Amino acid sequence: MDLQCLTIGPFASNCYLLRGDDAAELIVVDPGGEPDVIIEAIRDTGYVPGLYLLTHGHVDHVHALADVASVFPAPVAMHKGDRDWAFTPAAAMPPYYDAPRPPPSIDRDLEEGQTWTDAGITYRVIETPGHSPGGVCFHIEREGILIGGDTLFRGSIGRSDLPFAEPRALWNSLQTLMQLPDETLVYPGHGLETTIGEERRHNPFLRDDRWAR
Repeated sequence: MDLQCLTIGPFASNCYLLRGDDAAELIVVDPGGEPDVIIEAIRDTGYVPGLYLLTHGHVDHVHALADVASVFPAPVAMHKGDRDWAFTPAAAMPPYYDAPRPPPSIDRDLEEGQTWTDAGITYRVIETPGHSPGGVCFHIEREGILIGGDTLFRGSIGRSDLPFAEPRALWNSLQTLMQLPDETLVYPGHGLETTIGEERRHNPFLRDDRWAR
């Protein structure tokens, strides 16, 4: 499996380009900004997107979606919990981001436990609300990889003080992720990769739930 990380936009969000061995298409995860950079990176791969896959609806993860999809049309997949507000003025974060333009359509509703195969990659959807109502992670079990969005970071977690966030739900989502094997490699929505085991041992937000009360 090929995985490329593009760090983009004023919040240094991670956009991932994924492709399974011998696949003819890419999965584009969280095209959050700098559409020209993402478009150039896609062209450099020599492949085209077969799917846009969104971990959640925050503007720094979806802002470039419409622009990139206008050049490379492909289906869009996200959880319905974020659909109603992700492409509205409620999602804007001035002065950094205005409201993102919506894609032509949302073609796939992601739900807990679904298993999909796209671009030669089979992954399971794990619902992880808390940072946003429709937050999800993608577990690529065969590769031992979790595409984690803004739920779990190296030494930290997603913010729980934003509109639509819910601290107790985020705590529960983190406990769900801790059920994965220690060696699972986590590719987060911001920052460097980590492992489930590393966060289980050292992440202070996983040792004490007072922040979630």
